[in-house]
Amino acid sequence: MKSLRHIAQHARNAQRGFTLIELMVVLVIIGVLASLIVPSVLDRVDEAKVTAARTDVNSLVEALKRYRLDNQRYPTSEQGLQALVAKPTTGPIPPNWKPTLDKLPNDPWGRPYQFANPGVKGPIDVFSYGADGQAGGEGKDADIGSWQ
Repeated sequence: MKSLRHIAQHARNAQRGFTLIELMVVLVIIGVLASLIVPSVLDRVDEAKVTAARTDVNSLVEALKRYRLDNQRYPTSEQGLQALVAKPTTGPIPPNWKPTLDKLPNDPWGRPYQFANPGVKGPIDVFSYGADGQAGGEGKDADIGSWQ
């Protein structure tokens, strides 16, 4: 009897586990689902970065407008956006300088925003080169600027 009970116990334990084929089927299903979902999630991340860059550019333009109200001019290209957080040491020195930002943000790809005075597309240009960090491009690599 003891051996029959032992055999029956062993048979029940064997039925509780998964076979290799069952595990492989589950992994294939998970892989197929992941291949369908991951690309759409990555596209959303790129869209979020572009939106964040547009928001930052608009904030920087507003800070530059406040700077201009205080000092009757925008900072020069040489002074750059740094003039919004630290008093410029190169001329023309602003007469009523006040910090308009606590710190300068980097673009969502970790690079500094660009500034041009005079701008090519407006009186001033504030922009990011996008995901590729180079001028021009399309989609997520397109420049994001104050002229948009």
